[in-house]
Amino acid sequence: MAELLGSADEILRSIERGFASVDILARGNEISLDGPAGDVTMVERLIDELGAVAASGTPLTPEVVTRAIGMLTSLPAGRPAEVFMTNILSSRGRTIRPKTVGQKHYVDAIDLHTITFGIGPAGTGKTYLAMAKAVQALEAKQVNRIVLTRPAVEAGERLGFLPGTLSDKIDPYLRPLYDALHDMLDPDSIPRLIEAGTIEVAPLAYMRGRTLNDAFIVLDEAQNTSVDQMKMFLTRLGFGARMVVTGDVTQVDLPGGTTSGLRAVQEILTGVDDVSFCWLTSADVVRHRLVSDIIDAYARWDTTRAAAADSAHSVGRDRGRNRR
Repeated sequence: MAELLGSADEILRSIERGFASVDILARGNEISLDGPAGDVTMVERLIDELGAVAASGTPLTPEVVTRAIGMLTSLPAGRPAEVFMTNILSSRGRTIRPKTVGQKHYVDAIDLHTITFGIGPAGTGKTYLAMAKAVQALEAKQVNRIVLTRPAVEAGERLGFLPGTLSDKIDPYLRPLYDALHDMLDPDSIPRLIEAGTIEVAPLAYMRGRTLNDAFIVLDEAQNTSVDQMKMFLTRLGFGARMVVTGDVTQVDLPGGTTSGLRAVQEILTGVDDVSFCWLTSADVVRHRLVSDIIDAYARWDTTRAAAADSAHSVGRDRGRNRR
């Protein structure tokens, strides 16, 4: 009960904020609910789910309550406890686990398929969860090595000639992958694992001509691959290997006229056995709350702009017919 209420009743207050129509009274080991029948039923389910999470040893926080309310509201048949009790990796005093239903489906797909595509906006944990699954597979000796790669394409900037060695030049593109590794492994062990070839972090161009056996391979920022590059990467798959491809099709940095390999592959491989496509949305964003709002605002802006362009194109065709 103490964990369910939280320090200074912060968990109870979070539940009350989510369901203002329900009066919640905690006395001893009992919680009483009073309000509209539908809302009372929902709060009862929420408390049962939070109780299961607390009993598993997973800490309860106001964020967990907010996400659980969102899951029950959007998916009444869902089980938030199943999401919050799924532990992927424990490292350096913290546990990495999915935080939304979409993320839970994503990590389940990685377990069940040889090739998994995680497609969604920034902040949905696509790359981070894929790398956590890679480290998990390595520690469980399911694979012998991890290969992390991404295309070296500038995000709307022209960085020009970078000084230093080849490693110095490509490191800025690969830095996000190194940052995630430092969250999941002892930083002192990373150089040794890289030197031994157990972990490889390299640009996509380095994948050509190779066959990757017994490896967990993660391709990040896949929206910046061409169709040919995507084909080249996918055909590196060897025996005992698993691939995860992540990207955001709304943030393509390729030169104009170049088709994104991540967009094309959805048409090419849909229906192919042992290949899974997981689409994450703004509801799966686990960064600051504003990130989700920003993504939705840009989506509305894109829709409005596309509608305006279609309308202008239609008016132009009508004028052309009238002149003829």
